[in-house]
Amino acid sequence: MTFVFISYILCAPMDPSHRTLRGRGTPINPRPRFQTLEIEPEELSGGDPEDESADPRTLYLVDSTRTVLSRNDSPDIGFDVSLNPYRGCEHGCAYCYARPTHEYLDLSAGLDFETRILVKREAPSLLRAELGRRSWRPRVIAFSGVTDCYQPVERALRITRGCLEVLAELRNPASLITKSRLVTRDADVLSDLAAHRCASVTLSVTTLDADLARVLEPRAAQPRARLAAIRDLSRAGIPVGVNVAPIVPGLTDHEVPAILRAAAEAGARWAGYVMLRLPYGVKGLFEDWLERHRPERRKRVLHRIADVRGGALYDSRWGVRQRGTGLIARQIRELFELSRERAGLGARGPELSTAHFRARRPGQLELFEGALRG
Repeated sequence: MTFVFISYILCAPMDPSHRTLRGRGTPINPRPRFQTLEIEPEELSGGDPEDESADPRTLYLVDSTRTVLSRNDSPDIGFDVSLNPYRGCEHGCAYCYARPTHEYLDLSAGLDFETRILVKREAPSLLRAELGRRSWRPRVIAFSGVTDCYQPVERALRITRGCLEVLAELRNPASLITKSRLVTRDADVLSDLAAHRCASVTLSVTTLDADLARVLEPRAAQPRARLAAIRDLSRAGIPVGVNVAPIVPGLTDHEVPAILRAAAEAGARWAGYVMLRLPYGVKGLFEDWLERHRPERRKRVLHRIADVRGGALYDSRWGVRQRGTGLIARQIRELFELSRERAGLGARGPELSTAHFRARRPGQLELFEGALRG
């Protein structure tokens, strides 16, 4: 596999006349909301606007950030420190709430988000430096708070694995959430962490319908592969749960009982859920996805989404953005809770421990080795 790393890129919008692009969540590239420059592509003679093979190559861009830990004080999220080795995500999930983060880079929340991936190649060494500071107090570090830490390029770059190796050495706890079976590659490191109550993994499962998953989450693992990952991690002694996320009212909500039952049978210990979130430009992208892939369900799904969002397609208020409001939201919550109870799943994952943290201050190891030699 060949990877192209560049420092910046300016992209023209894709021609919206394309119906689909194989392996992509969206073929369109709306102008970033902060960008004042717009490029109109020239029409190429002889081109077929319906050609589904016109798949733009994914480019990997160097992210020169000098810090890798992000702080969070949201009351809706159960962690305060997170690590995201990648910005953008090649999984290409059509509904992804993280898509607008690309607009801060003057890139589109559309196709750019899944084809222009920023890579933090120095993340393991930066993480080691941050955990070596005297100011660091051991706490759970959440992986994939924004984009998936096990997207396809991780197979080759191994950045997430490098970060986990640092955490295993220092015994600092980590919680991971992913849609990829690739997480099982790191079962050895996760098992080492789990032996000290320092690791938990959650697999997100949106649907069990393979055909729907193929167009809704085109480059994420298929549902059966995610269930297999739950089984493999459970057998390795790693605490693992399932997140039914997002629940798309009118499209996937009926699958909640089956997902929870299948996850429990695979070895999941706990379960959570998140209602579909469509912030900023994701609303238009998801409406476009419905028109292209599920036109017969479009009106029903949009009506249901509006019902759980107080008449709009999104409500960003704390306390309701993850669950929604109204009758349908309450019915989904009750269905989930009843199904979770019947499946024998807990409401939350294990409390991870910081008791075994081993500080490695810069220079300590070298001084120790020097003393041994002396």
